[in-house]
Amino acid sequence: MQSSRTVVGVDIAKRVFQLHWVDLGTGEVADRRLTRAKFLEHFANRAPCLVGMEACGGAQHWPRRLQELGHEVRLLPAKMVRPFVGGNKSDAHDARAIWTAVQQPGIKTVAVKSEEQQAVLALHRMRQQLVKFRTAQINGLRGLLTKYGEVMPRGRAGMKRDMAGALERVSERLPMIVVETLRDQWARVAELDTEIGTIEQRLDVWHRQNAASQRIAAIPGVGLLGATAAVATMGDPATFRSGREFAAWLGLVPRHSGTGGRVRMLGISKRGDTYLRTLLIHGARAMLARGKAPSSWQLQPTKRRPPNVVAVAMANKTARTIWALLAHDREYEPNFASPLA
Repeated sequence: MQSSRTVVGVDIAKRVFQLHWVDLGTGEVADRRLTRAKFLEHFANRAPCLVGMEACGGAQHWPRRLQELGHEVRLLPAKMVRPFVGGNKSDAHDARAIWTAVQQPGIKTVAVKSEEQQAVLALHRMRQQLVKFRTAQINGLRGLLTKYGEVMPRGRAGMKRDMAGALERVSERLPMIVVETLRDQWARVAELDTEIGTIEQRLDVWHRQNAASQRIAAIPGVGLLGATAAVATMGDPATFRSGREFAAWLGLVPRHSGTGGRVRMLGISKRGDTYLRTLLIHGARAMLARGKAPSSWQLQPTKRRPPNVVAVAMANKTARTIWALLAHDREYEPNFASPLA
């Protein structure tokens, strides 16, 4: 419980903000509703507070502004706040639940990211969206051509090789308005390829200027996308006490269910950032499939566990290594032995 400063729970929205706090001098419980324009003005006139907010889509902007005013801000995952909501859901109840949750010991907070880190993540999100559009476009074309007996091979490389011939054959049987539209749709795939490549070039420019991203890229199985996404997603490495905690935050540790003294281990929790977890697992799969000099640590699990389990275990190890390099400002060493081992 914080006794030296006021704790304020804030439920944010697009235009209206609900505040809840208890006055330290009088014990009076206060609930206040502020507009977006009045929000920062209210905190500019207050002594430094501990402000709790629920992590959501627009939550990263306000902590940075409040920190500039001298306040401490903690972002809480929604699942940590939900148990403290009493009665029916309302803005006032949500603000009170945030006020209660932020004072609980052991609550894991979400890192407040800088604007630069959010900008890098924005590039990743836009690239991810374009990749989804491209996949949908290719699958749509594959399905349409199948109706006319043209079965396209799996993968973009096979479609690029066979698409010209397939369009030429169907042009002999279909109206030209349909064939021309199919060609336009296929040209759109090339346009998406160009846009995705442009974003990757911009990420590469940032990567070359960021020392932390370059250190991470030296880890086997971590490329341009994984390195830039890890630096931007993690925020401040000091937020995590250990590499194991960072790996757990990414959902790369097993869930468990226990009762009556018996604990049953389940699959990975899949909590945290899905995008970064996917990149690390895909990087591990690439190492298993095409790694030139696999280590003994990689070879031993492969002999007794399924490939997917081994890939997740390697991704877990990679996540821990990423945290260690950033938290201790070290360069990657392939044969490094921890003094604590």
